[in-house]
Parts: sequence; structure tokens; C-alpha cells
Amino acid sequence: MSCDHLICAHCAHPVREGHCPTCRNARDRMHAGGPAIPPMLVLAGLVALLFAALLLQRVAG
Repeated sequence: MSCDHLICAHCAHPVREGHCPTCRNARDRMHAGGPAIPPMLVLAGLVALLFAALLLQRVAG
């Protein structure tokens, strides 16, 4: 989500301009980002999925 088109309900200016403390806080919260999934966790998940697929293929065949 982006704050480019949002209007602050407190000061009625675009949030991206940060005219008041309310829209500055909202802008900072939006741009702070959330906790990202570490690339090693994604890789470990893919390896585990591959291992499970190979194991199922061996058991079924």
C-alpha cells in the first residue's frame, strides 16, 4: 500500500506531504515496512518441500 493518494482526515492534505503529526506518523508507519521473511527461511522451505516430494514419489512408486 502507498500513501500517494491518501488524504489525512486531520489536516485534509495529502499524507505523503506530512503536514501534521497525524499524517507524518501514518506515512512513517506505512514506509517502515513489516518483518520480512529471511531468504534462508524461504530456501529452507523449498528444500523441505523438494525433500517431501521426493519422499512421496519413492513411497508411491
